[in-house]
Amino acid sequence: MQTLPATAATDTCPRCGGGFHCGAHDPVPCPCSDLALGAALQATLRQRYSGCLCLTCLQALAAQAITEAPATTGSSPR
Repeated sequence: MQTLPATAATDTCPRCGGGFHCGAHDPVPCPCSDLALGAALQATLRQRYSGCLCLTCLQALAAQAITEAPATTGSSPR
């Protein structure tokens, strides 16, 4: 039986269609675990896609979420 190296593209990203390796079940933490994805973005991703997205897509979506986040001014509305 042949075993694949941890970096082999064993999965397909449902967003971009690219090949990648999901490391969720690897003995070391998956690189995506270092990304800060807000609860709203995580909920949207779970609803929109089945399975994991590649790190490139997750990074792009995380950056987009930061850019689109509403600015807080520190004052409350009247």
